[in-house]
Amino acid sequence: MVWARTREVVGDVSSVGEAVRRILRDVREEGDSAVLRYSEAFDGVEYPSLVVSNEEVREAYRRVQPGVVDALKLAAQRVRAFHEAQRKHILHSFQEGGLGVQVRALHRVGVYVPGTTAVYPSSVLMTVIPAKVAGVEEVILTSPVSPDGSVSPLKLVAADLAGVDRVFRASGAQAIAAMAYGTESISRVDKVCGPGNIFVTLAKREVFGAVGIDALYGPSETLVVADDSADPALCAADLLAGAEHDELAIPILITTSARLAEQVSQEIEAQLECLERREVARASLEAQGGAAVVASVEEAVDLANEFAPEHLCLHLSEAERWLEKVRDAGGVFVGEVSPETLGDYMAGPSHVMPTGGTARFSSPLGVQDFLKSTSVVAVGRRALGALGPSTAAIARAEGLTGHARAIELRLEKQRTSEEG
Repeated sequence: MVWARTREVVGDVSSVGEAVRRILRDVREEGDSAVLRYSEAFDGVEYPSLVVSNEEVREAYRRVQPGVVDALKLAAQRVRAFHEAQRKHILHSFQEGGLGVQVRALHRVGVYVPGTTAVYPSSVLMTVIPAKVAGVEEVILTSPVSPDGSVSPLKLVAADLAGVDRVFRASGAQAIAAMAYGTESISRVDKVCGPGNIFVTLAKREVFGAVGIDALYGPSETLVVADDSADPALCAADLLAGAEHDELAIPILITTSARLAEQVSQEIEAQLECLERREVARASLEAQGGAAVVASVEEAVDLANEFAPEHLCLHLSEAERWLEKVRDAGGVFVGEVSPETLGDYMAGPSHVMPTGGTARFSSPLGVQDFLKSTSVVAVGRRALGALGPSTAAIARAEGLTGHARAIELRLEKQRTSEEG
């Protein structure tokens, strides 16, 4: 059904990848009209305009319960405080002996926020605030709309609290294209951030190089490592919190206790009935969930490192002792009173984390993702005289005589000046 609709909207294409490339091409060539055409066709909703007005943002505060607004404000404060502290520990501009690094924030960043049924204002905070703390001058946000043509008020409140400069209505690959290439309404950005469906993910991969991207995100992963001291109800709760994200989410238990594994299984069945998204969670558990009983905590942590999960929850009697053994994970939640859910919403570090084993070589989203460095070479005459001959020798050895002459001419000029 989805593929038939894709071909109906995009035309005669043989793959999702080809469909995405055609959408990107059309947006690049036609701008706003292509963004609106594809967004309306795919979503089955009339988009009143691309631009979300300031009045709509103000109205969003009136539509969100005050208690939720207060909770989002607290979360925003904590996320901002964490990233301000992180900024202090990241490389700053420096020069030593005429050599150094100049660190600057990106100028403009685009954030895509998916979802109309399931809405994630927390992801707005966790993506935008690190960018703003880094010093990004302008952050724009794109989002699909609800059936009434509006962007979720939860998203708009979160965007306002996070410091988003402009909000646009746009969905899917066409939103990514608009941010990557620019249209009449949406300015071209330097980096595109945010998760999404297969169309969004493939679009991000296609535009990489024209712009930067944060990462290509897969289904959420929660791996619980537990010993016989763990509370089975809390282990089950953490696994279910991971499972309810998506039918493709991956919830896994690794434990040293066969008894605990059985108790967790029973708890999962009991707690499932309390969840609004029980069918999603059950599908995730049945398709990707699992439990493994191992001989030792050391073996469990080794397996966790091999898996390199997005979320690693340590339900261990001496959890902090094992933290230093964790090599590969997006986030580590140490002990039963530090649940993954706290990290998802309120703790402070961004919940945007590497998935699919990419924690082996990448990190959670942070201030560093919105900074870039420029090498600085500002040497004096003495350094040129000392380093120039060897530099020219290497250049000539490589057959790059133009490089060598660029040095030698300066050395000759310097000698003439000194002799005169």
